[in-house]
Amino acid sequence: MVRVAGLVVVAAALLVPRGAAASTDVAIDIHYSRFQPSVITVPRGVPVTIVLRNGDPIDHEWIVGTADVHARHRTGTEPLHDSRPTEVTVPAGTVRTTVVTFPEAGTLQYVCHVPGHEQYGMVGLVRVVP
Repeated sequence: MVRVAGLVVVAAALLVPRGAAASTDVAIDIHYSRFQPSVITVPRGVPVTIVLRNGDPIDHEWIVGTADVHARHRTGTEPLHDSRPTEVTVPAGTVRTTVVTFPEAGTLQYVCHVPGHEQYGMVGLVRVVP
């Protein structure tokens, strides 16, 4: 069991670039229903400006949060998101900017919850570092 757990930690470390500096300005491009980059690193407790650029001819959304947040959105009925900085609707061919302060270190997921997009792989991770 210890050996398997160790392999999981090593595999996770390989997925995240080493030495990736935390940034207070992040650009996420949306193209072919994918987020690029799919992993961002940001500092805890500092306002981070996130620019979301949708190069696709269809609408998307960027929702970052805990598993509970994503569970709510998988079954929710909110057609548009713009009242919370962590929930942004990004219409086709547009650029949206949001400012988020992440209060705790850890890893959160960002997902497009437009029907079928998460299943297609439109997900990413926010690494919040001290």
